[in-house]
Amino acid sequence: MKKVLLTYAVKDEFIPVTLKGCEMIYALTGIGKAKAAMKLTEAIYKEKPDLVLNMGTAGTLTHNIGDIFICQRFIDRDFHSINLPGVEYEIDFTPLVAKTKIFEDLLANSNSGTCNTGDSFVTEAESVYGDVVDMEAFAQAIVCKEYNIPFIAVKYVTDLIGQNSVKHWEGKLADARKELGEWFLEK
Repeated sequence: MKKVLLTYAVKDEFIPVTLKGCEMIYALTGIGKAKAAMKLTEAIYKEKPDLVLNMGTAGTLTHNIGDIFICQRFIDRDFHSINLPGVEYEIDFTPLVAKTKIFEDLLANSNSGTCNTGDSFVTEAESVYGDVVDMEAFAQAIVCKEYNIPFIAVKYVTDLIGQNSVKHWEGKLADARKELGEWFLEK
C-alpha cells in the first residue's frame, strides 16, 4: 500500500480524500512558499510518504471559475521575474509521476496544467505564465524534487485574476470543497 501525503494551505480547503490502494495522510501547510516548504519537509520526515498530493484553490487569467486542473509542472513567478543564472524557477514532475502509476486515475480525462506560484495574492492581470496561480505549490515541488518524491497539485479555480478580489476567493471556498470532493469521488 502506497502512502500519500495530501497537503492543503488553509483549513477551509480541506476535504478527506480516498485513493484506491493508498493510505492517506494529511498536512496543513499554511499560506506562502516558506511555510509550505517547512511544513511539507516536517511531514516528509515524520510520515515518509511515497507520493505528495497538494490540493487547493487557485486563480487564473485564461480559464473559468470552477475548472479543476491537475498540475505536474510548476513555476516560481518570483524567481522567473528576476531571471538570474542558476536559479531554478521551473520544475516538471511529469516523468516521475508517470513511473508511479498511482495518479493514473486522477490524470485520466483531467485538465492538465501548469501552476504558477508566488508569495503574493495576484489581484491584477499581469504577465503570468501558466494555467493556475497559487502561493504554495512550487515550494512543495522543490521539496519533493529534493527528496525524489512524485508530486502533483489538484487546483480548483476560485477567482479570475484582475476581476475578483480576496473576498471573492473566500466566498468560493465552500464551492471548491464541494466540487473537489465530487471530482475525487469520480476518480
